[in-house]
Amino acid sequence: MSIQNRKADHIRLTVDNQSAYTFNAGFERYRFRHNALPELNLSDISTEAKLLGTTFSMPLFISSMTGGFAGASQVNEIIASVCESQNIPFGVGSQRAILEKPETIESFSIVRKKAPNAFIAGNIGGAQLAGNLPVESINILIDSIRADAIIVHLNPLQELMQPEGDRNFKGILDGIANLASCTQVPVIVKETGAGISAKVALLLLQAGAKVIDIAGSGGTSWAKVENLRTDEKYLRVFNDWGITTVDCLTDLRNAGINHENIIASGGIRSAHDVIKSICLGAGFAATAQPVIQAVMHGGSNALTELVEQWRTIMRYTLLLTGCSDIKDLNEEILYK
Repeated sequence: MSIQNRKADHIRLTVDNQSAYTFNAGFERYRFRHNALPELNLSDISTEAKLLGTTFSMPLFISSMTGGFAGASQVNEIIASVCESQNIPFGVGSQRAILEKPETIESFSIVRKKAPNAFIAGNIGGAQLAGNLPVESINILIDSIRADAIIVHLNPLQELMQPEGDRNFKGILDGIANLASCTQVPVIVKETGAGISAKVALLLLQAGAKVIDIAGSGGTSWAKVENLRTDEKYLRVFNDWGITTVDCLTDLRNAGINHENIIASGGIRSAHDVIKSICLGAGFAATAQPVIQAVMHGGSNALTELVEQWRTIMRYTLLLTGCSDIKDLNEEILYK
């Protein structure tokens, strides 16, 4: 199967809940500690947050999803336009297709045309870096969208579930270090839903990554997505493989990793999940499925409404926990 058809399959299978883990990301373990005397006005509340030195309207990153297949241009166009108007960052899906099929570049480059001022991250797989992808190729990916950062996605579980997937993962860490040393934009390293432990996060930071997107389990299971595409039923034992998002956050916090270096994703399904993830040690949060569902079902208006609703819920939550801004959030406002 071509990479373009595979990408289209991925979107189709993640719009509904067939591909979800059988357990949640762990945020349901926590409740907010209500403050009946916040001594704040709603006008005092700010949801602004910083990532890689840039201030955004809220601590929400639209995770990498799409590109490189027929129909992706329209989806990316909508996401880009909303992110531009709402001042939130986003990342395109894997740009590997550009290197294999240069004609797919338009499905990616459309984002910069629609969002000339937005923070946009490019994307390449760790497996592609293992062979020291030429600097020229990396520059093609960055230049195609004038990227502000480059995301390296780690997905050994997903690749193993794909009949056509990669089987060689040795050398990825060196590839990330090489990328970090030769590119002018910051490197973000993310998993694709199985989680990043503190041990791995520390190795990645030492290699030059600026931000770790933990992408824990509890949201979309990419093992399940791939297994829905095949008849290899025996591999379904890996459908629930991974470290939950909350457990990843706990692990990284205990290792002393700074919140500014952490994006929480994987099962972020609400504004409350965003706030809880920041209380638990992240500096930012990211989501994908609610975004793609909104775009597929209602286009730009639906996505704009979703973002604005989440921002309102965040503002109300901050006030009701006695916090005037995102920097005030901490684990003390949560209880089990």
